[in-house]
Amino acid sequence: MHVLLLAALLAAPFWETKPVRQWTDEQLLELLSDSPWAQTTLFRNDTPLPVYLATAKPVREAESEWLRRYTSQLGANAPTDMGARHEYEAFLAENLGKVLVIAIRNPNLRALALVEETERMEEESFLKAGKKKLKVIGHFPPAAADPVLRLIFPKPEEAVKDLQFELYIPGVSGPYRQAVFKIKDLMFAGQPEM
Repeated sequence: MHVLLLAALLAAPFWETKPVRQWTDEQLLELLSDSPWAQTTLFRNDTPLPVYLATAKPVREAESEWLRRYTSQLGANAPTDMGARHEYEAFLAENLGKVLVIAIRNPNLRALALVEETERMEEESFLKAGKKKLKVIGHFPPAAADPVLRLIFPKPEEAVKDLQFELYIPGVSGPYRQAVFKIKDLMFAGQPEM
């Protein structure tokens, strides 16, 4: 019996066995780039671009911890304008369970500054959930203190097997980017987290 329990603990991923403050920097980055909630896409010029479900609880915790570590390590050199981050957190607190947020770390800031590119991103990015195609309902641009582009989608009302995001990301070479998250893989503490 003890052997089975030990084997189960050894097989469990770090996000299930340790609180976020005990994760290493490498584990934080792994959760935000290569986990059930995150994937890194390589583009034609071999540029890696992490894409993740920012509304999932383990991701929210990882982002907050990364930001805490990042600002404390930089000390006086840390960006002080946290207004955009606070605005996003307030929006998320008010809308958690109603929206899905897909996040893109370190996007092309020059391309995002072009109004026509931002409009195209909002017009041509969508979420396929079952037979429905849901359009972006808004976005939070990256900021110095939080270099993450966040696209907001309505949360699907019906149960689906996977979430398939078709994204137009300004400044990225190649066609549209696709990120697919299978609901059965998004388990955290015995429940799907998205």
